[in-house]
Amino acid sequence: MAFRQTGCWLSRRALLKLGYAAGLGCVWPSWSVPKVEGADESAQAAPGFGQAKSVIIIMASGGQSQIDSWDPKPLAPAEIRGEFGTIDTAIPGVPFCEHLPQTAKVADSLCVIKSMSHADLDHGSAFYLTMTGRYHRRRSANPLPSSEDLPCHGAVLHRVRPTPNFVQSALHLNGPAEVPNIIGPGQFGGFLGKGYDPFTVGDVTASSIAIPSLEPNPDVTSSRLTSREQLLQRIEAQSGHDLGQMAIDKRDLYSQAFDMLQRRETRDAFDLSQESPALRERYGMNRSGQACLLSRRLVEAGVPLVTVIWNHNNRGQDLDPADPDLYGWDTHNDIFYSLKSYLLPRFDQGFSALIEDLKQRGMLDDTLVICMGEFGRAPLVALEKNFAGASPGRKHWGWGYSIVMAGAGVRGGTVVGELDSRGAYPVSESYGPWDVTATLFSALGIDPKSHYYDLQNRPYRISDGEVISAAYTGVRNVL
Repeated sequence: MAFRQTGCWLSRRALLKLGYAAGLGCVWPSWSVPKVEGADESAQAAPGFGQAKSVIIIMASGGQSQIDSWDPKPLAPAEIRGEFGTIDTAIPGVPFCEHLPQTAKVADSLCVIKSMSHADLDHGSAFYLTMTGRYHRRRSANPLPSSEDLPCHGAVLHRVRPTPNFVQSALHLNGPAEVPNIIGPGQFGGFLGKGYDPFTVGDVTASSIAIPSLEPNPDVTSSRLTSREQLLQRIEAQSGHDLGQMAIDKRDLYSQAFDMLQRRETRDAFDLSQESPALRERYGMNRSGQACLLSRRLVEAGVPLVTVIWNHNNRGQDLDPADPDLYGWDTHNDIFYSLKSYLLPRFDQGFSALIEDLKQRGMLDDTLVICMGEFGRAPLVALEKNFAGASPGRKHWGWGYSIVMAGAGVRGGTVVGELDSRGAYPVSESYGPWDVTATLFSALGIDPKSHYYDLQNRPYRISDGEVISAAYTGVRNVL
């Protein structure tokens, strides 16, 4: 399990006390990593290969409606096009939903991939598919996380190429993702073990620094902290226990906890108070917006993969409709009220601010940004009796939906793929989460067809997909 923060924070002592921290789910990945094998030199010829120093994933958990965001259908009947109008964008002839005005202005940096498609229709397993690039063994279901699960993108990345620049290779912000009322599978280390769980931070707005326990304690100097670490090592050495996997993980976790406390750059990366009030306001003073801002800071600090869980509960509006931070994209009913009043304005502000900020700092050239959900929403607007809400919404829909990419060689101002006039099925070449996985690793300079090894030294291919070349070339294949 990942480090979950729900309004209370781990103390410095708790951060160092691994047994207690592991019980709470505070886990850092292991550094014992076998070399990735099976790399094909031809992979370097793929468009975008190695152009990203880092990747930021914006995970719109719950399923963004493609028709009410990236791919409106203004000529379709009312029961399909919905209540919203359209707005012109920086891509000539390509409109967005009218409630994305700021994102429309940065559309010349975006590639909208409109022909995503897969065959999983429930949140848990589709979230797993999106975060791992492969179907869950229980398709269209809501399974619990399991030690038999495949590892998520970040866990695989840490297995094949741990970063020397930061104590973590992959971080999840505003997590863990609940889909909707249970923690979803596919966001952890899976069969690689807890040592490969990405470090997960919850509500980054709860304090000026996202992890308050990293703040320096004036009573504990650097030399005193080093002495504590050395004392711990002597105690562990004298315990006489064999170095089994659990003991190895324990040793590594202690080492990395001390490393985080001693690194000034690590503490600074999590300190949002170092940003100007104006920039923080530009991102939005809410969980999602500030998580996007923190993702930029972490990329600056050298983290190669940051995933922002846009909404930590994909249908939290059922729990408290008065709390804007709880609204998720699972809009079975009340879709237009939820999107107009809560979801789209916040998304428009935070996502556009991230693209704008990265571009202004010259970081978009080597940062790949991917915005995606686990699926889209059904073309037909209808009221569902088994869900809360008094007005119509849209059901789950995996057969056709949109994602967005930007940066690191992606050709901005372009559209890849096309759905039919109802926004239902691809009428051009389609892509799946497996292709996004391949594109992500290729962008980081890792051959997606190469293999990593589990803890029993069994090989697993990183991805079964293909790099979405059209996102880089602007050339798309039409059926």
